[in-house]
Formats: sequence, structure tokens, C-alpha cells
Amino acid sequence: MIVIARDSPARPDVRRLLDEHLADMFATSPAESVHALDPDALAGPEITFLTARDGAVPGGGAVLDGGALLGCGALKDLGAGEGEIKSMRTAQHARGRGIAALLLTRILDEARNRGYDRVCLETGSQDFFAPARRLYARHGFVLCPPFADYLPDPNSVFMARSLSGPLTN
Repeated sequence: MIVIARDSPARPDVRRLLDEHLADMFATSPAESVHALDPDALAGPEITFLTARDGAVPGGGAVLDGGALLGCGALKDLGAGEGEIKSMRTAQHARGRGIAALLLTRILDEARNRGYDRVCLETGSQDFFAPARRLYARHGFVLCPPFADYLPDPNSVFMARSLSGPLTN
């Protein structure tokens, strides 16, 4: 059983996954084009951080007890009815099991529950990020201009999905 729920980016196994994520981002993109958040930033009040765990059971508070970490993702509140997907990552041992699609679906559900009109994301333009771009496209995301505080960057691809009707850029 895979459980996706709020979790803490400070947990040791989550920190290791996020450290791996950041290392890949810096190995793949120039430093000025890396927009991934560290665990401390992911604990901010404007962010809902989720993990997928195998065999987890609900624990105290927002943290799951037990279960192998399969992946993580976050939803950042941008205000004005918009959210941003951050720190989507599937653990190496869990790739190919649809974990990213499950996390993305749960994040989109959270955005709908909050009444967001649109969800945006930034990912890399390099081949390394092609699987992520395909995942987002399969879930209705389309290319869009930079949003929030982002600037045009040849190393970034910006995508968005409307949650309240046709996407308008």
C-alpha cells in the first residue's frame, strides 16, 4: 500500500532524498538556473510538503510512521489563486512504479481543495528533465511564460495547468 500524506522535510530519509535531488540539479544545470528548495525552505508556512511511502500508517500529527520513502513533492502557495509544484523527486529504487504520477495527482487535488485556479512549475530544459516534462504534459500542463519571480532562462521550462477551465497565458 502506498500512502501519500503531509510529512516533514526534516526527516533523515527525506533529507537524504532532497540532498540527492539538489546534487542532481547542480550537476545538471548552472547554479543560477537551479530553483530547487532545500529542506529548510520546504518547511516554510507557504509550502505543503508531501511524501509517498510504501506500507506507511498514519502517525501523530502530519508525519507518517514507518514505510519506505518512495518520493516527495510540494505545493507552494503563490497567492492570487495560484500554486507552484516544487521538489518532485522519486527515490531511485522506486522509479518506474508510477510514484511521480501519484504524487502529482495528490498535489493537484490539494490545489483544487484550496481553490487554486492554476498550478505552475519550473523544470529544466536539459535531456535529464525530459521524463519530468513528459509526466507534466500527460497531466495537462502546457508551456507558459515565466511566472512569479522567475525570469526567462534557456535552462528552464515553465509549465502551467488550469484547474478552473481552459489555460490562458
